[in-house]
Amino acid sequence: MAHIFVKDITAGKQIDDVYMVHDPILRSTTNGGLYIAMYLSDKTGQLNGRMWQATESAYNSLPKPGFIKVQGRSELYKDNLQIIVNQFQVVDSEQVQIADFLARTEKNRKEMFEEIIAMLAQIKNPQIGILVGAFIEDKELMKKFCQAPAAVKMHHNYIGGLLEHTHNMMKVANAILPLYPKINSDLVLAAIFIHDMGKTDELSYDMAFSYTDSGQLIGHISKGIMMLQKKADKLADSGKTVDEDVLDVLGHIILAHHGQYEFGSPKLPATAEAFMVNYIDDLDAKMSQVTSAINDEPGDSNWTGWQGSLGTRLYRKAIGDL
Repeated sequence: MAHIFVKDITAGKQIDDVYMVHDPILRSTTNGGLYIAMYLSDKTGQLNGRMWQATESAYNSLPKPGFIKVQGRSELYKDNLQIIVNQFQVVDSEQVQIADFLARTEKNRKEMFEEIIAMLAQIKNPQIGILVGAFIEDKELMKKFCQAPAAVKMHHNYIGGLLEHTHNMMKVANAILPLYPKINSDLVLAAIFIHDMGKTDELSYDMAFSYTDSGQLIGHISKGIMMLQKKADKLADSGKTVDEDVLDVLGHIILAHHGQYEFGSPKLPATAEAFMVNYIDDLDAKMSQVTSAINDEPGDSNWTGWQGSLGTRLYRKAIGDL
């Protein structure tokens, strides 16, 4: 039988198919029983999974992550679609096509990368230019940069997502920088290129999207600063010194790009360039979340389920051409 993709699942369907399982958690019910909460996904999306009347042995047998054949049903719970798992069998990863389970950008990665390089070629400051060049010349890093997702769940969470997110941000910056001639465009473009580079080490994306141990311990912002300093040190060793002032203002943008302490930002924006990068970053992330929820959430309701990261439900009735 053909695989039923997550995007095609509607409420009230019997499920008998293979899905990727990740982040399973064994929890207790109010009456003292056990259940398993998990995510079930393929390349088209993911749904919450619940297995009631579970056992520790069933939980321990789940791959984390991996593939399982699910027998169960789909249902709506508080306007959100979920899969109730009655039973499952573990499936060896060699028996599935990994490409069917890891979402990928719909855009051309080669073209996006080439456009990013062309935009970075606009940089006039020689010290910022050689710093950016040190990243571009790192072929292994650039391979990861073009492959990595931008997040595990929140936005651009698919293969090539980091590249697409960066590409979008740089195009937005190129469009609005002429409106603000006092902004240092070299800093903005370089910082956008580097700001999430630490995610190439923070995230794992060979089986499912998750965090590496190092990513959990250090985080992508700190890793980005470490990468920046390593590139500067290597340049200095070759006789190409980058002034501390340049490293400080560029590093500040990386440290402040989440904008608020509660969003994991070690510093609050303190320069015009840092504010611009923060707002462009937030804009692109929010638009990714909104459009994904509106277009990809299963079901035909005019409203999405509650979007916790956005603090609202979203209206998604299509409006005809005006």
